[in-house]
Amino acid sequence: MAGAWPVATAIVMADSCGTARPPMGGLSRQGCTWPASRLTGARPCFAASSSAAADQRLPFVMKLTTIGTGTAAPHPSRVSAAHLVEAGDIRLLLDCGSGAVHRMAHLGVAWQDITHVALTHFHTDHIADLPLLIMGWRWGQLPPRSTPVTIYGPVGTGALIERMAAVHGGWMLAPGFPVTVRDLGSDEIVRLPGGVELSSHPVPHTPESVAYSISEGNRRLVYTGDTGVSEALGDWSRDCDLLLAECSLPDDMAIGEHLTPRQVGALAARAQTRQLVLTHFYPPVEAVDIHAEVAEQYAGPTIVATDGWSTHF
Repeated sequence: MAGAWPVATAIVMADSCGTARPPMGGLSRQGCTWPASRLTGARPCFAASSSAAADQRLPFVMKLTTIGTGTAAPHPSRVSAAHLVEAGDIRLLLDCGSGAVHRMAHLGVAWQDITHVALTHFHTDHIADLPLLIMGWRWGQLPPRSTPVTIYGPVGTGALIERMAAVHGGWMLAPGFPVTVRDLGSDEIVRLPGGVELSSHPVPHTPESVAYSISEGNRRLVYTGDTGVSEALGDWSRDCDLLLAECSLPDDMAIGEHLTPRQVGALAARAQTRQLVLTHFYPPVEAVDIHAEVAEQYAGPTIVATDGWSTHF
C-alpha cells in the first residue's frame, strides 16, 4: 500500500510566528521547509434553532456539528472529542479524538473536505485519530487528496506530529498533499481564508492546553477544550454567540482540571453567551440533571450535545 500513491509535495512545520522550519534533527529550525520526501509539516433543553431564530442578525453564517462528545472513557454512543465548524469555505475540525474519523463517515460528514485542524492539547482522547485522518486522506479516497491542510495547535504541536510519525511511520511525513503544521502562541490571532479568524487562549488543564475562538463576520464560537474553572476564559469568551464547553464530572467528583455542570453554568453566565452547548461527558455526569444544575447559574439556551448534533448560527 505504501507505493500506491505519489508523494506530491513537502510538509512545512511553522513556528508561532508562521516561520517555516525543518523537522527535528541536525538542521536549523529557522526559515526552512522539509524536503519533498517529508511531511510539510442530545437532548436539547431548547430547540436547536431557538436562540438563532430570535437573533435579528440573521442570516446564519456558521455551522457546528458535534462529532464526538465523549472522553477517554469508552462509551456506547459517544466517541472522543471532535467538533466540526463550517464557515464559508473553511471546514475546521476541533480536536480529533479516538473514533472521530469513523464517526464522521457514519454521520455522513465530508471528512475529505476538512481544510484545517486545531488541537486543544495533547491528551489521547483529543488527538488519537489524527494519524488515521491523515492516512484516510492519503489512502482512503479516490482520487487521492491534493488540496492543502493546515494543522494548528499549542506550542509543541509540531514536535507532537514528529513523535507520531516516529511511531506510525514515515508516511505521516510524506502524505502526498501539502500540510502545514503550526504552533500557535498564546492569544495569537490567525486569519484564515474568507475572513474567518482563529485565536487561542490558555486554559487550566495541561501546561499546553488552549481554548479556541472562531469568528466570521458578526458570529463567534468559543470552544473551551478541556479546562478547569477560569474567570479569564469567561472574560475572553464575552458575548460569543455559541459557547461549546466541556462538562466532564458531577460536583461530588469535581477536580481542578475539568468542569461540573454548575461550574460551566457560571462560565456561561460570565461569558454572557447567547447559547451554551455542552460536550465531553464522563459517564457519572450523565446521571445528574445537567440542565437543572446549569440553570442555577445560566439562564440562556443550553444543549446537552450528542454525537451528530448540529446547529446553524
